[in-house]
Amino acid sequence: MASLIKWEPLRDLISLRDAMDRLFEESFVRMRGWPSISGPEALAVDMYETPDSIVVKTTVPGVKPEDIDITITGDVLTVKGETTVEEKVEEGNYIRQERRHGAFQRSIPLPGSLLTDQAEATFEHGILTLTIPKSEEAKPKTIKVQAKKT
Repeated sequence: MASLIKWEPLRDLISLRDAMDRLFEESFVRMRGWPSISGPEALAVDMYETPDSIVVKTTVPGVKPEDIDITITGDVLTVKGETTVEEKVEEGNYIRQERRHGAFQRSIPLPGSLLTDQAEATFEHGILTLTIPKSEEAKPKTIKVQAKKT
């Protein structure tokens, strides 16, 4: 036997609104695969390979080089630091406040066969560059082909 349910149009309308909000948030505000702006993974990283090393670059504006902590444990690179608020506005209301303050941390897996004890870090204009040399067995080898003499 079928039961009757009272139709409430506002209930369906609210669930449609929630679905649209969720769609916009997932599609535009927080793109899939991108780090969250407010989460601990907010530190964007570029990593590329040269014939002799692995280079990792990240932008950390407003942070002093001595306030950045870089560790390599096994094959995981971790970059930590903290930004502080340099001024507090007391006279008015914020119209927009997007700059992030507080602790940040990012851990990234590294390829194997690196000479981590010879890693070098430089900091210039808010860009941290970490260069980790490859071991000899990880470097590409060139083998010349020779024609066989008959």
